[in-house]
Parts: sequence; structure tokens; C-alpha cells
Amino acid sequence: MKAAANFFTQIPSWVSLKSTPPSPETQENNNKAQIESIHLISLSKQGKLKEAREFLKQMEDAGISVSPRSYRCLFEACRKSKSLLDGRLIHELVQRTMKSPSVFFENSLLWMFCECGSLVEAHKVFDKMRERDLFSWNTIISAYAENGVFDKAICLFSNMLELETKPNGSTCIGLLRSLLDPSCLEIGKQIHSHAIRSGLGSNASVNTAISNMYVKCGWLEGAELVFEKMSEKNAVTWTGIMVGYTQAERQRDALALFAKMVNQGVEMDEYVFSIVLKACAGLKELNFGRQIHCHIVKLGLESEVSVGTPLVDFYVKCSSLESASKAFEWISEPNDVSWSALITGYCQMGEFEEALKTFESLRSRSVDINSFTYTSIFQACSALADFSSGAQAHADAIKSCLVAYQHGESAMITMYSRCGRLDYATRVFESLDEPDAVAWTAIIAGYAYQGNAPEALKLFRRMQDCGVRPNAVTFIAVLTACSHSGLVIEGRQYLESMSSKYGVDPTIDHYDCMVDIYSRAGFLKEALELISSMPFSPDAMSWKCLLGGCWTYRNLEIGELAAENLFQLDPEDTAGYILMFNLYASFGQWKEAANVRKMMTERNMRKELSCSWITVKGKVHRFIVGDKHHPQTEEIYAKLEALNNSDIKDETGLLTEEDASNSLPERKEQLLVHSERLAVAFGLISTPSSVPVVVFKNLRACKDCHDFGKQVSLITGREIVVRDSFRFHHFKLGECSCNDYW
Repeated sequence: MKAAANFFTQIPSWVSLKSTPPSPETQENNNKAQIESIHLISLSKQGKLKEAREFLKQMEDAGISVSPRSYRCLFEACRKSKSLLDGRLIHELVQRTMKSPSVFFENSLLWMFCECGSLVEAHKVFDKMRERDLFSWNTIISAYAENGVFDKAICLFSNMLELETKPNGSTCIGLLRSLLDPSCLEIGKQIHSHAIRSGLGSNASVNTAISNMYVKCGWLEGAELVFEKMSEKNAVTWTGIMVGYTQAERQRDALALFAKMVNQGVEMDEYVFSIVLKACAGLKELNFGRQIHCHIVKLGLESEVSVGTPLVDFYVKCSSLESASKAFEWISEPNDVSWSALITGYCQMGEFEEALKTFESLRSRSVDINSFTYTSIFQACSALADFSSGAQAHADAIKSCLVAYQHGESAMITMYSRCGRLDYATRVFESLDEPDAVAWTAIIAGYAYQGNAPEALKLFRRMQDCGVRPNAVTFIAVLTACSHSGLVIEGRQYLESMSSKYGVDPTIDHYDCMVDIYSRAGFLKEALELISSMPFSPDAMSWKCLLGGCWTYRNLEIGELAAENLFQLDPEDTAGYILMFNLYASFGQWKEAANVRKMMTERNMRKELSCSWITVKGKVHRFIVGDKHHPQTEEIYAKLEALNNSDIKDETGLLTEEDASNSLPERKEQLLVHSERLAVAFGLISTPSSVPVVVFKNLRACKDCHDFGKQVSLITGREIVVRDSFRFHHFKLGECSCNDYW
């Protein structure tokens, strides 16, 4: 028996008892066709479709047949590379050379057209199929569903049932995945019902798809019911419910579900951690998030970008930048989203210089940069008034087509405005085809910040003429413009018409703007009446604006009331104490003034240190109060001494925010060393006389330094531009653009 078996294995495969053996020529052609097919399959698996097409043409010209397997490999390559053109050319050759393709072969062709996005050609193939199996139906139904042609998918599903082709789990899953909003809920319920009737009620994958469908369609209760009845759940099932909880602002339930997953020993994937960290971020649950981080470390996933990036985002949103930075460093290959999360975090925490440093590090690597990153950089440059870096980032973003619509464009407008370059801001704005409310607001705010109320209000009217509806932030910009220019009547009219004319409900911020308008203009009783009658409880800003007006117009009675309320609402606001000290001092009430100073000392009041900076030849030079670290310190102080001898005499004995930052030393010693004076002096000795001296300051300018700017512009004939935390001041020939109204 064994000898017989060995004998038969030696017979060539082409031998048949019913036919004569092929001729040597036929055998040679068969062998050649096999070799050619192997080469063709190799090209297709390597994705070399162009070479494969050329080789196909050579085979056709030589009369060598192509095997169905070779064609299937080619269609698979076209499908994976989404190469519709190659798929069409190969299909044309099939139509010329193959008479009766099998259903298996036609399925590969159908799948290729579906994956390449040509549903018309796919449907033509489907219609011509003499035989269709379950794969055929599932492929065409899923393709229509995934491409949003849901009515066609349902129609095909109905036809499938009429022809008594029994659907399986893949059929239902293909349909369910395309149901994405509440309008699809009823259809989803019907598919759910059909799945149960078809015996698929216990299928874990189908139930997971049903649960996720209910989450997407907004019926979380239905998703929970399906979830609870499932005997078998995987990480995808659990995660789907967690997504639903986070979307419904039920973060606590999401965290409880995660804890349950851990207790039941469910094997977790990266997406689970992404969702639970998002829930922790929403609740600012730093401790719970740290526990999850420990769990991630135990599983050895902290270096995975899909887990590390959500960790960075979580720590950023919990204001833990140090932890965010460490989590970022653990990622083995951070992507653009990872970098963007870190840079955004630095911006949110006011670490703008660190954001720019991180951005420079990113640019030196072969990592893509996304539009969100550029938007954050525009915001950082805006805060730092870094025109040079902002313009460079703008150029890079344009080259890469990564200026984000709306937010990116508006951030650029704001950046140029805050850098004092309204010409650039206006140019960006005018380049927009259809600026939205955010862009309009940005340019209006830019002019308001410059104190140019007429142009700001003109833009507001133009915005309405263009049919763009203003929002709440737009009115903040409009009211700010009125405030900086003393437009009391106009400001009141805008506030009163917000709801009735524009459909925008005023907030406490809008009322605070109106209090500021009244207070700056000296209408202190009207400001107090507004605070008492407005439909909101006054906040610290309400009283601070009023107190500022009381200091300007020397109203001690209302000032004491404003200070009392301000200290209750915000006892850490240094500026409030300084305003009240100055107000008492102006009335000669030194005992009360001393009590204010004592309160500051007892409460260890500390304010952000005053800092001013100026850019000369592309380099930023920074100065703080009494700074003597600059290489040209002697020249700077010599220039200041010369200017001081020319004009400014101070006899008021009043304090400023810079005084508070300097532990309240003697006033006469301070006047010479305020940070913006140092920056102005450096600008005078370092820049050509034909260009303005442009200085930026992180705090509000004090009256003495404001007078200093006017006097310097008169003495030197130079234009001095100072941007403080409130607005721009343009000093020319002894006058300021704010008309001493700031």
C-alpha cells in the first residue's frame, strides 16, 4: 500500500485518465503563466501598482492569462491604497479577459470600489452579480451607511430580507455605526428589535454597537439598559457608556464605572484611559487622575502617545503644569496633539515664554504642527507683545495652510493689535472673505484698546451692515471703547439695547463696563445707583471701577463705601488698597492712610512685580523696578537723571502699584526707577530718533509715569508709545492720545 502511494505521487499533476497529456508547448505556457502570476502578486503586495499595470499590459500582449488570485491581490492593493484609477483600469482588463468570475472574485472587486469611495461603480458591480452571498450584501450596505447615504442602506437591507438572505452581526453593526444623532434613534430601535428577532440578542459585538448607537443618539438610558443585560462585556462596551456619561456631564458616573472596571479585572485599552482622564479633567479631580496615572504606569503604557497625550491634557486642565511636563517627557514619540496640549497648557497658565520655547523646540523636530498650536502661539505673542515671533509664526502658518478658521484668524488680529500694529491687524481682517463675529470682535477690540472709539464704533456699525450678529464679547469691546473715550450716553444706549435690539442678554461684565464708563467720567452717583439696581450682585470689579473713579475725582465718601465692599469680595487685591491709601492721603487723612498701609503689611500683600520691556534690533530687553542688571545701566540712569532734572517734580507722596511691589519705599527714590522709565530711557539711547520708542508694561501706568511720558515726548521730540495692562498711550509733543483719560 505504501509503495502504491509513492507511485502515485510521482505522476505529474496534469495527467488525466480521461485526456491526453498536454503538449510541451502548452506545458511551457502554463509554467510561464505561473511565474508571471507570482511576479504580479509580488508587485501588488508591495503596492507597486504602476509597475503592476505595465506588467499586466505586457502579459496581455503576450497572450498570457492572468489568474483570478492575481486580480484579487491587485484589487486588494487598490483598496488599501484607495487608488480608484488603478482599480478602474484593472477592472477594464478583467471585463475583456474574464467571462464568468466567481462570487468570491466579484466580492473583492465590490469591496475595492466601496473602499475607494465610488458607490456608483460599486452598485453597478453589485447589480450585475449573478450570485450574491452575505459578504456582498454586508459590503454594499455598510458602504452606503458609512458614507451617510442611510436611506439607500436601509433600502438594500430591506431587499436583502425580502430575498430571504439572513443578516448576521456584521450587517447590523455596519448599519448601527452610521447612526450618529438623535434623529436616527427610531431607526436604531428598529434595527435593535430586528437583531433580537434574528437571534443576535446575545451577540456581544452587536450589543456593544447597539449600546454605542444609543449613546450617540442621545438615549443614555437605553444604552444603560443594553449594557446591564449584557453577559459579556469588553473594554469597548465599557468605554462606550463612559463616553455617554462624559457627554451628559455625568463625570462622577464615568469615574464610578471605571472603578468598577478595575475591580472586575476588565482588560483595558488606551481609549479607556483617554475617556476617564477627560472625566477627571472636567471635575478637576487631580487625586483621582493621579491614581489613574499610577495604573497606567503599572500597565507600562505611559510612553504610548495615545495614553500620554490625554495625561498631558488632564494635568494641564487641572493646572498642574509640572506634572503635565513630566507626562509629556515620558511619551516616546509625541505627536502634534501632544505638543499642542503642552503649549496650550503653558498659555493657559500664563507661561507664555515657556510656550514659545516649547514651540521652537517643536519646530526643530520632524513633527507635524497643527492649527491649534499656531493659535496658541498667536495668543502667547499677543500676551508678550512679541511682534517678531508672532509675525514669524504667522508666516509659517500661512506656508503650511494652518491658520485655523475663526479662532486662528481672530487670534492673529488680536496679536497684531496687542503688539501695537493695528495696520497689520486691519490687513489680516480685511483679507478675510467673510469675517465672523469672533473676527469682527477682535478688530473692534483692537481699536478700543488703542482708545480709538470712533473707529471701533464705525466697525461695529459696519459689522451689522454685513449681517453679522454681535455676541456678548462684542459688546464688551464696544463698551470698552466708550469707556476709554468718555462716551457716557453712547455706552448707556448700547447697554440698554443689547437685549431688545440685538438679542444678547447683558451679564455682570457688561454692567461693570457701564460702571467703569460712569466712574471714569465722574458720574459717581450714577455708578453707585447702577451697582445698587443692576440685576446681578455686584462683584469685586464693580466696586473697583467705582473706587478708581472716586480716586480720580476725589470722592472720599463713596470711595470708603466702594473700598469696604471691595475688600470683602477680594481682600487680596493690592490695587484696591493703594487706591484707598492715595485717596486718604489726598485729603490729608494720614492716620487712615497709615491704617491701610498697615493692613497691607499685616496681610503680606504682594502684587505681580512691575515689568516693562522694549524690543531693539530683534532682542527683547526687560526691566523691573530699580533694575540695575542691564549692561548699559550707567547710560540708562544717566539719561534718566538728565530727563529728571529737566522736568518732573513729585510732591504728592502718593503710592502706585509699583510701590507696593517694591515694599513701599520712599516715594522720591522710586520715581527714577519705575520699570517703564528705564525702558523708555534705554529706547532713547538705543534707537534712531526717527522711530517711536515702543514700550510694553504688565501693569497699569501710574499718573507720574504717564506725565513722564508726555514730558519726554515734549523734551526730545520723540514719539513714545506705552502699552500698559489697560490700553495704548501714544505720547507726542507733550500730549497723550488718551487725553489724560485712562
